[in-house]
Amino acid sequence: MKRKQRTEILIQDGGVLAKELAEMVTQSYKFREIEEPHYGLTMIKMRETAKKSLFYLGEALVTEAKVEVHQSIGIGIVIGMEEELAKHLAIIDAAYRAELPETTEWEEKLEVAAEKIYQQKVKQQAEILKTKVNFETMEV
Repeated sequence: MKRKQRTEILIQDGGVLAKELAEMVTQSYKFREIEEPHYGLTMIKMRETAKKSLFYLGEALVTEAKVEVHQSIGIGIVIGMEEELAKHLAIIDAAYRAELPETTEWEEKLEVAAEKIYQQKVKQQAEILKTKVNFETMEV
């Protein structure tokens, strides 16, 4: 699983799985905070559809952290004021970079979480579609 997909799953899960995986690492390995979680601003890039040109939509508040586990550095960045989640993401990223044996067990947990998130989105989409108005059947 790619880093981007893994991070999206961990964030959309609400941080529950991220906390569980990070605790598995911190119980077995020493870790060092290079940068404790702190706030910053980042620019949001968008692509204009007609001209296909990039422009900056605005800024977003992010929380970022850097952690070292087993001589590998991990980075955790999340939108909003989520200090704990940013730290957990950094620990998980460092564990993957260090290729710790625990990471092979995590793939199944991540896939289960991804399926759960997908099912929640499908259910939410179905709820939204129930309220959709069909204008063709309305009388004038």
